[in-house]
Amino acid sequence: MNCEVCQLKELEVEHFEIREVLRCILHTIIFHRALGLVRPKDIDSELFEITYVQCGDPELEKKIEEKIDQFIGWVEKHPNKKSQICLSFFEVKNKQASWFTNKTERLYWEQWYINLNVVHSKPHSSKSHHSKVVVDPGENVLEERSMHRAALEASLREVLFQIIKFVNEKKDHIPPVPNLEGVTFPYEITIPSSSDSSFGMDMFKRMLQTGHPTMLN
Repeated sequence: MNCEVCQLKELEVEHFEIREVLRCILHTIIFHRALGLVRPKDIDSELFEITYVQCGDPELEKKIEEKIDQFIGWVEKHPNKKSQICLSFFEVKNKQASWFTNKTERLYWEQWYINLNVVHSKPHSSKSHHSKVVVDPGENVLEERSMHRAALEASLREVLFQIIKFVNEKKDHIPPVPNLEGVTFPYEITIPSSSDSSFGMDMFKRMLQTGHPTMLN
């Protein structure tokens, strides 16, 4: 099976911006892979002048929030590291049952890699005793934050357009609509491992990108 992969542009975010950025991106991707059983809901971002669409499914929203919580927990344990989240869509196929087990397989047909560089916000600098000019350090901090927010919002818009461009151009690999309950194709969201094993993550990504099935008991 052909597995399409989309590497999204890396975004530089501060810790408090992670949740809202991931909400925008994950909900936008999943909405474009919805199965028509949705009640679209426009959401105004809490941090940015951006409106995105959710599927209007409470269970889906809960799963996304749980994954974001897990990712934020990982970031807190591994500060100053670039990180990647993978959203994968797959088909579920039944394998021939043997005498001891009944196995299914996941055939991955699309992966989205969300790339974040989490940075720490700069602390307020103290006033210099040698300077004759008294400058309020808060003004500089506010200006830097404003510039960062504007740059991030522009980059986030680019990522959302990148998503829309991909879903409009890449259609041939999408499988038939599954006979399953749910508002979207089966999916999973993978965050970095708790052990922070780069080797393990690299192996996992290579496995996904081949499109080979993963065996599940």
